[in-house]
Amino acid sequence: MKIALIATYEMGRQPFGLASPAAWLRARGHAVACLDVSRQAFDEEMVRGAGLVALHVPMHTATRLAIPLIEVVRGINPEAHLCFYGLYAPMNENYLRGLGVRTILGGEFEDGLVRLAERIARGGGRAQEEAVISLGRQEFVVPDRSGLPELKGYAHLVEAPGKHRVTGYTEASRGCKHLCRHCPIVPVYNGAFRVVGREVVLADIRQQVAAGARHITFGDPDFFNGPGHARALVEALHREFPEITYDVTIKVEHLLKHEAYLAALRETGCAFVVSAVESLDDVVLGKLEKGHTRGDFLRVVKNFRRLGMPLQPTFLPFTPWTTLDGYLDMLRVLREQELMENVAPIQLAIRLLIPAGSRLLELPEMHGVGGSFDAQALVHPWKHADARVDALCAAVQRIVAAGEERKRTRREIFQEIEREAEAAAGVTRAARVGEEAQPVLAARAVVPYLNEPWYC
Repeated sequence: MKIALIATYEMGRQPFGLASPAAWLRARGHAVACLDVSRQAFDEEMVRGAGLVALHVPMHTATRLAIPLIEVVRGINPEAHLCFYGLYAPMNENYLRGLGVRTILGGEFEDGLVRLAERIARGGGRAQEEAVISLGRQEFVVPDRSGLPELKGYAHLVEAPGKHRVTGYTEASRGCKHLCRHCPIVPVYNGAFRVVGREVVLADIRQQVAAGARHITFGDPDFFNGPGHARALVEALHREFPEITYDVTIKVEHLLKHEAYLAALRETGCAFVVSAVESLDDVVLGKLEKGHTRGDFLRVVKNFRRLGMPLQPTFLPFTPWTTLDGYLDMLRVLREQELMENVAPIQLAIRLLIPAGSRLLELPEMHGVGGSFDAQALVHPWKHADARVDALCAAVQRIVAAGEERKRTRREIFQEIEREAEAAAGVTRAARVGEEAQPVLAARAVVPYLNEPWYC
Protein backbone atom coordinates (compact mmCIF):
# COMPACT_ATOMS: atom_id res chain seq x y z
CA MET A 1 0.00 0.00 0.00
CA LYS A 2 1.12 3.56 -0.68
CA ILE A 3 1.51 5.64 2.48
CA ALA A 4 2.25 9.35 2.82
CA LEU A 5 3.87 10.54 6.06
CA ILE A 6 3.80 14.31 6.53
CA ALA A 7 5.61 16.59 8.99
CA THR A 8 4.84 20.29 9.34
CA TYR A 9 7.34 21.54 11.91
CA GLU A 10 10.02 19.74 13.93
CA MET A 11 12.02 22.72 15.22
CA GLY A 12 14.37 22.92 12.26
CA ARG A 13 15.35 19.26 12.43
CA GLN A 14 15.14 16.54 9.80
CA PRO A 15 11.95 14.78 10.95
CA PHE A 16 12.72 11.81 13.17
CA GLY A 17 8.93 11.45 13.43
CA LEU A 18 8.84 10.47 9.75
CA ALA A 19 12.07 8.48 9.54
CA SER A 20 11.26 6.15 12.44
CA PRO A 21 7.79 4.97 11.30
CA ALA A 22 8.98 4.90 7.68
CA ALA A 23 11.47 2.19 8.66
CA TRP A 24 8.77 0.12 10.35
CA LEU A 25 6.33 0.44 7.46
CA ARG A 26 8.86 -0.17 4.66
CA ALA A 27 10.07 -3.29 6.44
CA ARG A 28 6.55 -4.66 5.99
CA GLY A 29 6.46 -3.95 2.29
CA HIS A 30 4.60 -0.65 2.19
CA ALA A 31 5.60 2.08 -0.26
CA VAL A 32 6.24 5.02 2.04
CA ALA A 33 6.77 8.59 0.86
CA CYS A 34 7.81 11.28 3.35
CA LEU A 35 7.09 14.98 3.07
CA ASP A 36 8.42 17.76 5.30
CA VAL A 37 6.37 20.83 4.41
CA SER A 38 8.68 23.04 6.48
CA ARG A 39 11.32 22.42 3.80
CA GLN A 40 9.40 21.07 0.78
CA ALA A 41 6.49 22.17 -1.38
CA PHE A 42 3.28 20.24 -0.78
CA ASP A 43 3.24 17.22 -3.13
CA GLU A 44 -0.27 16.59 -4.42
CA GLU A 45 0.76 13.48 -6.36
CA MET A 46 2.13 11.86 -3.22
CA VAL A 47 -1.20 12.36 -1.49
CA ARG A 48 -3.34 11.46 -4.49
CA GLY A 49 -2.03 7.91 -4.68
CA ALA A 50 -1.92 7.15 -0.94
CA GLY A 51 -4.24 4.78 0.89
CA LEU A 52 -3.04 6.19 4.22
CA VAL A 53 -2.02 9.78 4.91
CA ALA A 54 -0.53 10.25 8.39
CA LEU A 55 0.52 13.60 9.84
CA HIS A 56 3.02 13.83 12.69
CA VAL A 57 2.05 16.30 15.44
CA PRO A 58 4.71 16.29 18.19
CA MET A 59 3.92 19.77 19.47
CA HIS A 60 1.45 22.65 19.49
CA THR A 61 2.84 24.59 16.52
CA ALA A 62 3.10 21.45 14.40
CA THR A 63 -0.54 20.63 15.13
CA ARG A 64 -1.77 24.12 14.28
CA LEU A 65 0.08 23.89 10.97
CA ALA A 66 -1.20 20.38 10.25
CA ILE A 67 -4.90 21.11 10.75
CA PRO A 68 -5.35 23.16 7.52
CA LEU A 69 -3.83 20.24 5.60
CA ILE A 70 -6.78 18.02 6.52
CA GLU A 71 -9.04 19.83 4.08
CA VAL A 72 -6.29 19.91 1.46
CA VAL A 73 -5.76 16.15 1.70
CA ARG A 74 -9.48 15.41 1.62
CA GLY A 75 -9.86 17.59 -1.46
CA ILE A 76 -7.11 15.74 -3.31
CA ASN A 77 -7.86 12.21 -2.12
CA PRO A 78 -11.21 11.87 -0.31
CA GLU A 79 -10.77 8.09 0.00
CA ALA A 80 -7.46 8.27 1.87
CA HIS A 81 -7.50 7.18 5.51
CA LEU A 82 -6.42 10.19 7.59
CA CYS A 83 -4.31 9.64 10.71
CA PHE A 84 -2.72 12.06 13.17
CA TYR A 85 0.06 10.66 15.34
CA GLY A 86 2.38 12.07 17.98
CA LEU A 87 2.15 13.80 21.34
CA TYR A 88 -0.58 16.28 20.45
CA ALA A 89 -2.85 13.83 18.62
CA PRO A 90 -4.57 12.15 21.60
CA MET A 91 -4.80 15.43 23.52
CA ASN A 92 -6.95 16.84 20.71
CA GLU A 93 -8.71 13.64 19.71
CA ASN A 94 -12.30 14.89 19.72
CA TYR A 95 -11.53 18.00 17.69
CA LEU A 96 -9.46 16.10 15.13
CA ARG A 97 -12.08 13.40 14.66
CA GLY A 98 -14.64 16.13 14.07
CA LEU A 99 -12.47 17.38 11.21
CA GLY A 100 -12.39 13.97 9.56
CA VAL A 101 -9.33 12.31 11.08
CA ARG A 102 -10.14 8.61 11.45
CA THR A 103 -7.22 7.33 13.52
CA ILE A 104 -5.41 8.97 16.45
CA LEU A 105 -2.15 7.51 17.76
CA GLY A 106 -0.06 8.77 20.68
CA GLY A 107 2.83 7.58 22.79
CA GLU A 108 4.77 4.76 21.14
CA PHE A 109 3.10 5.16 17.76
CA GLU A 110 5.21 3.08 15.33
CA ASP A 111 3.54 -0.24 16.09
CA GLY A 112 0.13 1.42 15.90
CA LEU A 113 0.91 2.79 12.44
CA VAL A 114 1.95 -0.67 11.27
CA ARG A 115 -1.26 -2.19 12.62
CA LEU A 116 -3.31 0.58 11.02
CA ALA A 117 -1.65 0.06 7.63
CA GLU A 118 -2.32 -3.67 7.82
CA ARG A 119 -5.96 -3.04 8.76
CA ILE A 120 -6.46 -0.72 5.79
CA ALA A 121 -4.66 -3.10 3.42
CA ARG A 122 -6.95 -5.99 4.34
CA GLY A 123 -10.05 -3.82 4.00
CA GLY A 124 -10.79 -3.67 7.72
CA GLY A 125 -13.51 -1.57 9.31
CA ARG A 126 -13.45 2.20 9.59
CA ALA A 127 -13.56 2.21 13.41
CA GLN A 128 -10.19 2.53 15.12
CA GLU A 129 -8.89 -0.71 16.59
CA GLU A 130 -5.44 0.51 17.58
CA ALA A 131 -4.82 2.00 21.03
CA VAL A 132 -5.12 5.79 21.02
CA ILE A 133 -2.25 5.93 23.53
CA SER A 134 0.22 3.07 23.55
CA LEU A 135 2.98 2.86 26.13
CA GLY A 136 4.05 -0.64 25.14
CA ARG A 137 7.75 -1.47 25.03
CA GLN A 138 8.63 -1.52 21.35
CA GLU A 139 11.65 -3.13 19.72
CA PHE A 140 12.95 -0.02 18.00
CA VAL A 141 14.54 -0.18 14.56
CA VAL A 142 16.97 2.18 12.86
CA PRO A 143 15.08 5.12 11.31
CA ASP A 144 14.95 5.18 7.51
CA ARG A 145 15.86 8.70 6.38
CA SER A 146 15.77 8.02 2.64
CA GLY A 147 13.65 10.49 0.72
CA LEU A 148 13.94 13.25 3.33
CA PRO A 149 15.58 16.60 2.49
CA GLU A 150 19.34 16.72 3.04
CA LEU A 151 20.62 17.56 6.51
CA LYS A 152 22.40 20.66 5.23
CA GLY A 153 18.98 22.24 4.65
CA TYR A 154 18.11 22.11 8.36
CA ALA A 155 19.35 23.97 11.44
CA HIS A 156 23.12 24.09 11.92
CA LEU A 157 25.25 24.42 15.02
CA VAL A 158 26.93 27.83 14.96
CA GLU A 159 30.30 27.70 16.72
CA ALA A 160 31.59 31.08 15.54
CA PRO A 161 30.76 33.59 12.81
CA GLY A 162 31.04 31.68 9.55
CA LYS A 163 31.77 28.38 11.33
CA HIS A 164 28.80 26.03 11.18
CA ARG A 165 28.30 22.32 11.73
CA VAL A 166 25.64 20.38 9.84
CA THR A 167 23.37 18.96 12.54
CA GLY A 168 21.55 15.65 12.82
CA TYR A 169 18.92 14.58 15.33
CA THR A 170 18.09 11.36 17.14
CA GLU A 171 16.37 10.11 20.28
CA ALA A 172 17.82 7.80 22.92
CA SER A 173 14.63 7.69 25.00
CA ARG A 174 10.94 8.55 24.92
CA GLY A 175 8.57 9.93 27.53
CA CYS A 176 9.67 11.21 30.93
CA LYS A 177 9.67 10.01 34.53
CA HIS A 178 8.55 13.38 35.82
CA LEU A 179 5.11 14.99 36.07
CA CYS A 180 5.70 18.73 35.65
CA ARG A 181 2.27 20.35 35.59
CA HIS A 182 2.72 22.35 32.39
CA CYS A 183 4.46 19.68 30.29
CA PRO A 184 2.52 18.27 27.29
CA ILE A 185 4.30 14.93 27.66
CA VAL A 186 2.53 14.21 30.95
CA PRO A 187 -1.07 13.74 29.66
CA VAL A 188 0.24 11.06 27.27
CA TYR A 189 3.10 9.30 29.09
CA ASN A 190 2.05 10.02 32.70
CA GLY A 191 5.51 9.31 34.07
CA ALA A 192 6.38 6.46 31.71
CA PHE A 193 9.85 6.37 30.17
CA ARG A 194 11.09 4.19 27.30
CA VAL A 195 14.72 3.56 26.30
CA VAL A 196 15.83 3.21 22.68
CA GLY A 197 18.51 0.55 22.31
CA ARG A 198 22.07 1.88 22.16
CA GLU A 199 22.92 0.12 18.90
CA VAL A 200 19.81 1.53 17.22
CA VAL A 201 20.76 5.06 18.29
CA LEU A 202 24.38 4.64 17.19
CA ALA A 203 23.31 3.24 13.82
CA ASP A 204 21.06 6.25 13.30
CA ILE A 205 23.95 8.57 14.16
CA ARG A 206 26.26 6.70 11.77
CA GLN A 207 23.93 7.21 8.83
CA GLN A 208 23.60 10.90 9.62
CA VAL A 209 27.37 11.32 9.92
CA ALA A 210 27.67 9.61 6.53
CA ALA A 211 25.15 12.17 5.24
CA GLY A 212 27.29 15.07 6.45
CA ALA A 213 26.31 15.60 10.11
CA ARG A 214 29.06 16.96 12.35
CA HIS A 215 26.84 17.63 15.36
CA ILE A 216 23.96 15.62 16.84
CA THR A 217 21.01 16.89 18.85
CA PHE A 218 19.60 14.30 21.25
CA GLY A 219 15.90 15.12 21.42
CA ASP A 220 15.09 13.15 24.57
CA PRO A 221 12.76 15.09 26.91
CA ASP A 222 15.42 14.51 29.56
CA PHE A 223 18.71 12.83 28.64
CA PHE A 224 19.33 11.88 32.27
CA ASN A 225 16.06 10.02 32.81
CA GLY A 226 18.35 7.04 32.30
CA PRO A 227 21.79 8.39 33.24
CA GLY A 228 23.64 5.09 32.88
CA HIS A 229 22.19 4.53 29.41
CA ALA A 230 23.03 8.12 28.47
CA ARG A 231 26.63 7.97 29.65
CA ALA A 232 27.35 4.67 27.93
CA LEU A 233 25.85 6.02 24.73
CA VAL A 234 27.90 9.23 24.55
CA GLU A 235 31.07 7.37 25.47
CA ALA A 236 30.44 4.93 22.62
CA LEU A 237 29.65 7.83 20.29
CA HIS A 238 32.89 9.60 21.20
CA ARG A 239 34.99 6.45 20.73
CA GLU A 240 33.64 5.99 17.22
CA PHE A 241 33.37 9.65 16.20
CA PRO A 242 35.68 11.76 18.38
CA GLU A 243 35.23 14.75 16.05
CA ILE A 244 31.42 14.82 16.42
CA THR A 245 29.83 17.18 18.95
CA TYR A 246 26.35 16.90 20.43
CA ASP A 247 23.81 18.64 22.65
CA VAL A 248 21.31 17.28 25.17
CA THR A 249 18.41 18.46 27.32
CA ILE A 250 18.57 17.79 31.08
CA LYS A 251 16.39 19.17 33.89
CA VAL A 252 17.96 21.19 36.71
CA GLU A 253 17.09 18.51 39.26
CA HIS A 254 19.07 15.90 37.30
CA LEU A 255 22.01 18.23 36.69
CA LEU A 256 22.45 18.35 40.46
CA LYS A 257 21.55 14.73 41.22
CA HIS A 258 23.90 13.38 38.56
CA GLU A 259 26.56 16.06 38.81
CA ALA A 260 29.26 13.40 38.68
CA TYR A 261 28.23 12.58 35.10
CA LEU A 262 28.72 16.12 33.77
CA ALA A 263 32.46 15.79 33.25
CA ALA A 264 31.79 12.77 31.04
CA LEU A 265 29.55 14.92 28.85
CA ARG A 266 32.23 17.58 28.50
CA GLU A 267 34.91 15.00 27.72
CA THR A 268 32.84 13.27 25.04
CA GLY A 269 32.06 16.35 22.96
CA CYS A 270 28.96 17.91 24.50
CA ALA A 271 28.74 21.40 22.96
CA PHE A 272 26.07 22.62 25.37
CA VAL A 273 23.27 21.45 27.65
CA VAL A 274 19.72 22.79 27.39
CA SER A 275 17.82 22.95 30.67
CA ALA A 276 14.18 23.96 31.14
CA VAL A 277 14.61 26.36 34.05
CA GLU A 278 11.20 27.98 33.30
CA SER A 279 11.30 30.55 36.11
CA LEU A 280 13.50 32.01 38.84
CA ASP A 281 10.51 32.58 41.12
CA ASP A 282 10.12 29.76 43.64
CA VAL A 283 6.36 30.37 43.81
CA VAL A 284 6.00 29.78 40.06
CA LEU A 285 8.34 26.79 40.17
CA GLY A 286 6.18 25.30 42.90
CA LYS A 287 3.02 25.76 40.84
CA LEU A 288 4.68 24.04 37.89
CA GLU A 289 6.11 21.28 40.12
CA LYS A 290 9.45 21.58 38.37
CA GLY A 291 11.41 19.87 41.11
CA HIS A 292 14.00 22.63 41.51
CA THR A 293 14.39 26.05 43.10
CA ARG A 294 16.04 29.32 42.17
CA GLY A 295 18.98 28.35 44.37
CA ASP A 296 19.30 25.01 42.56
CA PHE A 297 19.58 26.81 39.23
CA LEU A 298 22.29 29.13 40.55
CA ARG A 299 24.24 26.10 41.79
CA VAL A 300 23.99 24.54 38.33
CA VAL A 301 25.26 27.76 36.74
CA LYS A 302 28.25 27.70 39.09
CA ASN A 303 28.96 24.04 38.29
CA PHE A 304 28.84 24.64 34.55
CA ARG A 305 31.13 27.64 34.83
CA ARG A 306 33.60 25.51 36.76
CA LEU A 307 33.39 22.75 34.14
CA GLY A 308 33.73 25.19 31.26
CA MET A 309 30.65 23.79 29.52
CA PRO A 310 27.92 26.08 28.13
CA LEU A 311 24.46 25.96 29.69
CA GLN A 312 21.46 27.08 27.63
CA PRO A 313 18.55 27.77 30.00
CA THR A 314 15.04 27.91 28.58
CA PHE A 315 12.21 29.80 30.22
CA LEU A 316 8.45 30.06 30.54
CA PRO A 317 8.41 33.69 31.69
CA PHE A 318 4.73 34.53 31.23
CA THR A 319 2.37 32.56 33.46
CA PRO A 320 -0.68 33.48 35.57
CA TRP A 321 1.73 33.93 38.51
CA THR A 322 4.28 36.15 36.76
CA THR A 323 4.75 39.64 38.20
CA LEU A 324 6.49 42.60 36.60
CA ASP A 325 8.98 42.61 39.46
CA GLY A 326 9.57 38.90 38.96
CA TYR A 327 10.21 39.35 35.24
CA LEU A 328 12.69 42.15 35.93
CA ASP A 329 14.37 39.95 38.54
CA MET A 330 14.81 37.18 35.96
CA LEU A 331 16.50 39.62 33.57
CA ARG A 332 18.70 40.95 36.37
CA VAL A 333 19.88 37.45 37.29
CA LEU A 334 20.63 36.58 33.67
CA ARG A 335 22.69 39.77 33.40
CA GLU A 336 24.51 39.20 36.69
CA GLN A 337 25.25 35.58 35.82
CA GLU A 338 26.51 36.59 32.35
CA LEU A 339 23.90 34.45 30.63
CA MET A 340 22.48 37.00 28.20
CA GLU A 341 24.33 35.31 25.34
CA ASN A 342 23.24 31.83 26.44
CA VAL A 343 19.50 32.45 26.27
CA ALA A 344 17.73 32.59 22.90
CA PRO A 345 15.59 35.76 22.80
CA ILE A 346 12.39 33.79 22.16
CA GLN A 347 12.86 32.25 25.60
CA LEU A 348 12.14 35.65 27.15
CA ALA A 349 8.80 35.90 25.33
CA ILE A 350 7.09 32.52 25.76
CA ARG A 351 3.59 32.51 27.24
CA LEU A 352 2.19 29.47 29.03
CA LEU A 353 0.09 27.13 26.88
CA ILE A 354 -2.55 25.06 28.66
CA PRO A 355 -3.41 22.10 26.41
CA ALA A 356 -6.22 19.63 26.92
CA GLY A 357 -5.54 17.33 29.87
CA SER A 358 -2.91 19.61 31.41
CA ARG A 359 -2.20 19.05 35.10
CA LEU A 360 -2.37 22.82 35.52
CA LEU A 361 -6.15 22.45 35.43
CA GLU A 362 -5.91 20.67 38.79
CA LEU A 363 -5.00 23.99 40.44
CA PRO A 364 -8.07 25.74 41.92
CA GLU A 365 -6.82 29.20 40.94
CA MET A 366 -6.80 28.25 37.26
CA HIS A 367 -10.59 28.33 37.26
CA GLY A 368 -10.38 32.06 37.87
CA VAL A 369 -7.98 32.89 35.02
CA GLY A 370 -8.53 30.18 32.43
CA GLY A 371 -11.36 29.84 29.94
CA SER A 372 -13.07 26.83 28.42
CA PHE A 373 -11.06 24.77 25.98
CA ASP A 374 -10.73 26.45 22.59
CA ALA A 375 -10.56 23.52 20.18
CA GLN A 376 -9.36 25.59 17.25
CA ALA A 377 -6.55 27.18 19.25
CA LEU A 378 -5.88 23.81 20.97
CA VAL A 379 -5.56 25.49 24.38
CA HIS A 380 -7.45 26.74 27.39
CA PRO A 381 -7.09 30.53 26.92
CA TRP A 382 -6.19 32.59 29.97
CA LYS A 383 -5.73 36.22 30.95
CA HIS A 384 -3.39 37.56 33.59
CA ALA A 385 -4.97 39.34 36.55
CA ASP A 386 -2.56 42.21 35.89
CA ALA A 387 -3.17 43.46 32.35
CA ARG A 388 0.29 45.03 32.35
CA VAL A 389 1.87 41.57 32.34
CA ASP A 390 -0.07 40.51 29.23
CA ALA A 391 0.84 43.81 27.56
CA LEU A 392 4.51 43.26 28.38
CA CYS A 393 4.36 39.75 26.93
CA ALA A 394 2.96 41.09 23.65
CA ALA A 395 5.60 43.82 23.56
CA VAL A 396 8.46 41.37 24.20
CA GLN A 397 7.18 39.08 21.45
CA ARG A 398 7.23 42.03 19.03
CA ILE A 399 10.75 42.98 20.09
CA VAL A 400 12.01 39.43 19.58
CA ALA A 401 10.37 39.06 16.16
CA ALA A 402 11.74 42.40 14.97
CA GLY A 403 15.17 41.70 16.41
CA GLU A 404 15.44 38.31 14.72
CA GLU A 405 14.30 39.80 11.41
CA ARG A 406 16.92 42.54 11.63
CA LYS A 407 19.57 40.03 12.74
CA ARG A 408 20.33 41.92 15.93
CA THR A 409 22.55 40.26 18.52
CA ARG A 410 21.15 38.47 21.54
CA ARG A 411 22.64 41.16 23.76
CA GLU A 412 20.95 43.95 21.80
CA ILE A 413 17.58 42.22 21.95
CA PHE A 414 18.02 41.49 25.66
CA GLN A 415 18.75 45.14 26.38
CA GLU A 416 15.67 46.31 24.49
CA ILE A 417 13.52 43.80 26.38
CA GLU A 418 15.06 45.07 29.61
CA ARG A 419 14.11 48.66 28.77
CA GLU A 420 10.56 47.61 27.88
CA ALA A 421 10.16 45.69 31.14
CA GLU A 422 11.51 48.60 33.18
CA ALA A 423 9.05 50.96 31.51
CA ALA A 424 6.17 48.56 32.18
CA ALA A 425 7.11 48.35 35.85
CA GLY A 426 7.79 52.07 36.20
CA VAL A 427 11.45 51.47 36.99
CA THR A 428 13.87 54.15 35.84
CA ARG A 429 17.28 53.37 34.44
CA ALA A 430 18.84 55.31 37.32
CA ALA A 431 17.41 52.77 39.76
CA ARG A 432 19.61 50.11 38.15
CA VAL A 433 22.89 51.93 38.62
CA GLY A 434 25.25 49.56 40.36
CA GLU A 435 23.36 46.49 39.20
CA GLU A 436 25.23 46.29 35.91
CA ALA A 437 27.21 43.08 35.58
CA GLN A 438 30.89 43.07 34.79
CA PRO A 439 31.64 42.82 31.05
CA VAL A 440 30.99 39.36 29.66
CA LEU A 441 34.27 37.47 29.53
CA ALA A 442 33.37 35.23 26.59
CA ALA A 443 32.44 36.66 23.21
CA ARG A 444 29.16 35.62 21.59
CA ALA A 445 31.10 33.51 19.12
CA VAL A 446 32.22 31.03 21.76
CA VAL A 447 28.70 30.28 23.00
CA PRO A 448 27.50 27.64 20.50
CA TYR A 449 23.87 27.62 19.45
CA LEU A 450 21.50 26.16 16.86
CA ASN A 451 20.56 28.73 14.25
CA GLU A 452 16.83 28.06 14.16
CA PRO A 453 14.93 29.25 17.26
CA TRP A 454 12.30 26.77 18.38
CA TYR A 455 8.72 27.29 19.40
CA CYS A 456 6.35 25.12 21.42
